[in-house]
Amino acid sequence: MPKNPPENMPRITPYLHYEDVGAALDWLSRAFGFRERLRMPGPNGTVGHAEMELADGVIMMGRPDDAYQNPKRLGNRTQSLYVYVDGVDDHFQRARAAGATVIQEPKEEFWGDRFYSVEDPEGHQWVFAQHVREVSPEEMREHMQQPAQQPV
Repeated sequence: MPKNPPENMPRITPYLHYEDVGAALDWLSRAFGFRERLRMPGPNGTVGHAEMELADGVIMMGRPDDAYQNPKRLGNRTQSLYVYVDGVDDHFQRARAAGATVIQEPKEEFWGDRFYSVEDPEGHQWVFAQHVREVSPEEMREHMQQPAQQPV
């Protein structure tokens, strides 16, 4: 009987749609340190399907069509991916140098992660985080019940 999920695949794998999958493969590698693991040709020399990995995580990629849109076509964010990395501040500098659109510069949050968020050239939102301290569920609940503070 085949293994489910297949060997070297996590149980949950996001599938992102890019107008130019080949360009996305190059950019995601340069900006975020992803490694290409599969590239399947599509029509007219395009890339029809691809896979990239970072540590034990995998993303799949393909082209949008009438049934599947991407942020670039829609003009809105469609999702965000939350990815844990080591050295989040250095990772941020790499992403910024590669031309990522900065949404949130690195900052530490009450749940114990230091994170930043960016958009790639086709509008997919990426959040990269490093867990920097342990926070109990009680501490998180207490923080969540406090009224939001307004900037001064």
